[in-house]
Amino acid sequence: MKQYLSAIIFGIAIVASSIFLGKAYTDRNKKDGKIEVTGLGKTDFSSDLIVWEGSFGSVNIDLQQAYISLEQKKSTINNYLSQKGIKPEELVYSAVSTHQKTKSLYTINGDYAGEEFVGYELTQSLEIESKDVDKIEKVSREITELLNQGVQFYSQAPRYYYTKLADLKIEMISKATEDARLRAENIAKFSGGHLSDLESAKMGIFQITGQNSGEDYSWGGTFNTSSREKTASITMKLVYKVD
Repeated sequence: MKQYLSAIIFGIAIVASSIFLGKAYTDRNKKDGKIEVTGLGKTDFSSDLIVWEGSFGSVNIDLQQAYISLEQKKSTINNYLSQKGIKPEELVYSAVSTHQKTKSLYTINGDYAGEEFVGYELTQSLEIESKDVDKIEKVSREITELLNQGVQFYSQAPRYYYTKLADLKIEMISKATEDARLRAENIAKFSGGHLSDLESAKMGIFQITGQNSGEDYSWGGTFNTSSREKTASITMKLVYKVD
């Protein structure tokens, strides 16, 4: 009787083991996991806003005369820019900066002997912000013509911006998300799995670089203002469940 009981127990153990091992084999081959993909959204665009700055100044031993000279130069600049089609309300002048200029004095032996006052130096800067990019860009290149009128104007390189950046960013996120999803679908397809629910989505850094500039991307995000023609890009990291 004991032999039959032992045989029955042994048989049950064999069946149970078979079921357990079969389930383990099935679970081992079941496609259950995640796919992490990064998609890229990228587009070229042209700046629609230009900001251009420059400065001018005058020097005179008499403060009042220095100011009069500065105002004369300012008037010359205003007339010049008006002839170029720039309206007075587009001109933003800073407050006048005053600095006392000195020169170092030395003895015959080369020893420092103090400072000597040589005059007042007055400077003023001008900023123009406009959506007429072509016009302001042209003026910034031709401003040296003022030298013919006795005015030395120190021009800075224009800065270029885009006023619809928020809309552009939304468009880039959409492109990057779609690109990431297509990548995930291909990976799931070729691995024999099936793409399931989106588990998480994380946006990368929004980058703006000059077109064909070879400009490096930055971990904190690059925001180019020196190029009129730009390229915007953004990445999206998606995590999908796979079954």
